Amino acid sequence: MRSAGVLHADTEILVPFFDVDTMHVVWHGHYVKYLEVARCALLDKIGHNYTHMVESGYAWPIIDLQLRYVRGAVFGQQLNVRASLVEWENRLKINYLITDLGTGERLTRASSVQVAVDVSNREMQLASPKVFTDAVERMLR
Repeated sequence: MRSAGVLHADTEILVPFFDVDTMHVVWHGHYVKYLEVARCALLDKIGHNYTHMVESGYAWPIIDLQLRYVRGAVFGQQLNVRASLVEWENRLKINYLITDLGTGERLTRASSVQVAVDVSNREMQLASPKVFTDAVERMLR
């Protein structure tokens, strides 16, 4: 069972026509875009989004991304994408759950892992920068 995380953000997405393929379902690559929208909402909620990350001197590239497709979403379907913070002290791990907004049916689950990289020297950090962990800790209080 996947961890529910300590913080989460929900994002609603209406599947646009240009995201579906000839099978009339969302092309698999577009799910990554939906995860990014939810991840940005979670980082905004934490108060340390990508703009803050760059301003603090760190980039956060994704080093691992896993998706499990259960059922394809279709044009016009209203989705809920939940991003849940699972790890933050040494790396940023987020679990995702994409469900049908109306029925709650699970469509896709995923996880992403990001690490901090010092922009000045491109060195990967073995622990998350204090500025980020402090932001998370403030939200947890």
